[in-house]
Amino acid sequence: MEYEVVIGLEVHAELATKTKIFCGCSTQFGGEPNTHCCPVCTGMPGALPVLNEKVVEYAIKAGLAMNCDIEQNSKQDRKNYFYPDLPKAYQISQYDLPLCKNGHLEIDVDGQKKNIGITRIHIEEDAGKLNHDEFGGGALVDLNRACVPLIEIVSEPDMRSSAEAKAYVEKIKAILEYLEVSDCKMQEGSLRADVNLSIRPKGETKFGTRTETKNLNSFKAITRAIEFEIKRQIEAVENGEEIIQETRRWDDDRGIGYAMRGKEDAHDYRYFPDPDLALIKLSAEYINNIRENLPELPDSRKQKYINELGLPEYDANIITGSKMLADFFDEATKYCDNAKSISNWIMGDLLRILTEKELEQVPFKPEYLAKLVVMIDSGKISSAIAKKVFEDMFETGENPEDIVTKKGLVQISDEGAIKEIVLKVLENNPQSIIDFKAGKDKALGFLVGQAMKESRGKANPQMLNKMFLEELNK
Repeated sequence: MEYEVVIGLEVHAELATKTKIFCGCSTQFGGEPNTHCCPVCTGMPGALPVLNEKVVEYAIKAGLAMNCDIEQNSKQDRKNYFYPDLPKAYQISQYDLPLCKNGHLEIDVDGQKKNIGITRIHIEEDAGKLNHDEFGGGALVDLNRACVPLIEIVSEPDMRSSAEAKAYVEKIKAILEYLEVSDCKMQEGSLRADVNLSIRPKGETKFGTRTETKNLNSFKAITRAIEFEIKRQIEAVENGEEIIQETRRWDDDRGIGYAMRGKEDAHDYRYFPDPDLALIKLSAEYINNIRENLPELPDSRKQKYINELGLPEYDANIITGSKMLADFFDEATKYCDNAKSISNWIMGDLLRILTEKELEQVPFKPEYLAKLVVMIDSGKISSAIAKKVFEDMFETGENPEDIVTKKGLVQISDEGAIKEIVLKVLENNPQSIIDFKAGKDKALGFLVGQAMKESRGKANPQMLNKMFLEELNK
């Protein structure tokens, strides 16, 4: 039997406010355990929350950017559950009146565009964190993260593959970065996703029993966890087993998911309005002011790259997928009008080196990449030399012009010098001359390669090709 997978995602993003959602404690990542805390975020009796207005503003920005309707009359609710890192034994969230609802995002997977519905975006506080790894006999609670502001972006069950789910989260990440409402550092837990997944026979319209895999904090983990759960559920159904509605964890090191607890429904949380917090009432003027001041978003910048700079859609998709990458590209194109060449260097050599690093760790200015491209286009250095110069730029952060001068890497374009190299190579490789005359085209490439080696990569390859052909055809 063929099966169809049905996927919905709950994406949690920590907002980039300086203080927490209901108190004045710092949201900075990485402090010593339990140092960014106060009676409010540790749930002390009698401590009262006060809503951070910036949280509301950031949530509305996200909602507008994701084509949501904004609710002018909203409230906050207590979501009751018991867990060691939840000091109040409830989480302040939103239930039936979220700030944003009925949105959508367009994703692109292998050239196929698809709209993914967004049910709602609501604000809530984060829980603390249990530290298991450092302590052999148990776990300790760190409440620095408790009360850090989150938005939860809940999709419709519109995705049908791990590729679609990955593209959807990538799109959300890019939008939040462009809005500057979240740093989206997945390795720090600033952006994480819960995957709700079920399978059903192809052609069936009724949903199967879903499971929820919690707290996936990388695109690789999202993809692998989905593929694992699809396979697990299909094998279970084929073996006559019943799929149980449950919450699951993903072990990325072992590449397996496992059951954690039974999955709760909304009524299990016994939601009720938080009596300590006032209703959220937003004027149309307030919402429109936020709408009018939204920055340029990824789709808009992508179209500009395609229509104004002539980039292929593939290049534009890659570059606009990260705000830092797009900003780097924009800055570089101020100093060089060869946008396609800059794009090639970014998508090739830069991203290859950055696989283990963050873009902010690039030691050289975008202007220097532009200068490198200009030197290639003007014939000052060859492409082969440019590769070496690029590596040096990444090591030292130096201006490429200084590197070329200091290391004597200027391309040889003098006809006399080139001819001298060509004649020497021909004299040393008589068999290649015979091979070329016999119609073996590879002989020319070999000779050019020998000439580049002779010149230590500095000879102009176009001039070499031309001069070799002139000599060989005499």
